[in-house]
Parts: sequence; structure tokens; C-alpha cells
Amino acid sequence: MSTPVKRLAFVASARPEAQEARERLAERYGEVSREEAQVVVALGGDGFMLETLHANLGAHRPIYGMNRGSVGFLMNDYSEEDLLERVGAAERAVIYPLVMVAIDHRRKQHRALAINEVSLLRQIHQTAKLRISIDGQVRMEELVCDGALVSTPAGSTAYNLSAHGPIIPLKAQVLALTPISAFRPRRWRGALLPHTARVTFEVLEADKRPVSAVADNFEVRDVVEVHVAEDREVHLTMLFDKGRGLEERVLTEQFSG
Repeated sequence: MSTPVKRLAFVASARPEAQEARERLAERYGEVSREEAQVVVALGGDGFMLETLHANLGAHRPIYGMNRGSVGFLMNDYSEEDLLERVGAAERAVIYPLVMVAIDHRRKQHRALAINEVSLLRQIHQTAKLRISIDGQVRMEELVCDGALVSTPAGSTAYNLSAHGPIIPLKAQVLALTPISAFRPRRWRGALLPHTARVTFEVLEADKRPVSAVADNFEVRDVVEVHVAEDREVHLTMLFDKGRGLEERVLTEQFSG
């Protein structure tokens, strides 16, 4: 960072090891409120990092995570030594969330932001049937599947990768549209879209085949239509130890076994 880092706020997940780390670090380095902090230090796993990012939407305050959880792809290694120096020398990763507008069967609109992905998921044993449009043009009349998702580059190594979607470099300016267990067309593996694309999902036979829409951890059930687009009016900044930035992690992930 351009100015020396002196004011930190610490937040931690409910895990005992995270809470204990927070107490030790706050005592060692001092602590200010989130409003006064130059950087928020998040202690936990990737799930807690997502919670912290959502809690800081619009604040433009960088988040530096340290792994005190089970999964730590978005976190730095935990160490109590030289924390101010590490944070001051950290690399920045700027990410843009997706905005989801989901319309339920009562025609009520629900709006939420997603840092990782927006997912549509079948609610019962019946497969979902989705019609997919990009920028107002129907590109797939009927996808029979367990669901589908739109992922940001930052979220491409999460649920998207588990669904066999592509890993996307952070600066690629594309979004991944990935089917989840596609039944028909069986060989369709999804698409890469320009980051400016506006994706619309229409749920076919919604009464018989109910579908839920999830923006990270915000769920709307019984949706009939879902609109997804990148929100360039909002950005979030994550900090990573020098040489271990998010771009490097994403690149390394593509060559891992």
C-alpha cells in the first residue's frame, strides 16, 4: 500500500482457533473500529472471507485474510510476525461482484450481490428446465439439468470448478456460464462470456420443476426468472502476500493435480 499501515481492525469466524488468534493479534498490534481502520484483517476460512467481503461492500476498505479455517484459497498463511509489514507490502486484487435479480412465482423481485457465483438449483427430484438468453437473445431454448451457474473470475475456482467449469484469470474480463449435471444437451460444457454480458434464465415448467437461485449464500426459492450481470459500480479489494497474489494462485491452480 502507498501509505504505512498502522490501523487494523480484526474480525474472526466462530471457530475457537480464529477467536484465539484475534485476541492475540489485537493485543499485539492494537485495534481500531472497522470505520477507522486502513485494513480489515479477517481470520477464518474462505467462507468467512466471503462473509467479510459482503459486510464491507461499498466501504472500499481492503481485506487481508489469514487462514484459521478449513479452506484457505482466498486467505494468506497465518503468522503473527511482522503483520504490519506484510499488509503494507501486500499485492492488491480488485474484484467486481455479480448482481442477481431473481423473480419468484409471486412476481416479487429479490436483489443480491454475489462475489463468487449466482447458481440456479433444482429444488426437488425433478430436473430443472432452463431457457438461457444472453443480452436479450435466446442462446439455449432448453437446458435440462440439475442447475446452472454464472461465476466471476474470483469465484471460478470454487463451485464453478467443482461443476467442471473453467478457471478464469482475474484480469480476463470474462464470466463463466457453467451447467450443473447437464442431461440435455448432454455434451454442453458451458460458455465463456464477456464480462459485460447480461444473462437471463427462464425457468420452464416452474410449477412441476421448482428452482431456487442463490447469490453466494443468499437464496430465493421458487424462482421463475433470474437476471445476472456484473456490477461495475461496486468493487472490493483483497490483499495477498507478495508473490502469492490471487492471479498467481489462479495460475497455479490450473497446473495442480
